[in-house]
Amino acid sequence: MTIKIGELAKRTGATVETIRYYEKERLLPEPFRSAGNYRLYNEEHIERLQFILHCRTLDMALDDVRILLEYWESPDKDCGDVNNLLDEHIHAVEIRMEELMHLKHHLTVLRQKCASSAPASSCGILNALVDNSCHE
Repeated sequence: MTIKIGELAKRTGATVETIRYYEKERLLPEPFRSAGNYRLYNEEHIERLQFILHCRTLDMALDDVRILLEYWESPDKDCGDVNNLLDEHIHAVEIRMEELMHLKHHLTVLRQKCASSAPASSCGILNALVDNSCHE
């Protein structure tokens, strides 16, 4: 079974541009070409693309996806490094969550600077952005 890029996109939910990008980044193997030079994909491409897309929904960087693909393609390898990679990713997510909580706090403080509609010249939000008082 072979399918063209549009069908691969439809089956996986990826865009054609994303598929081409992953090919360029060598995350997806180069597809076969038809006599008319159309890209032709098979079941392996579908499975691999779904794997990549799932990793990306977990916000994994392309370099991490490459590493995970190497392990997936080498089922006899010890997966200790996979566990470490995921632990590092979890830690990075925890740090980002803390940063987002700080951001939310600053935005909340900023929002409280202006309670009603007023001329822009007396807007508490705009003035707080100028004098940096939203970070107090």
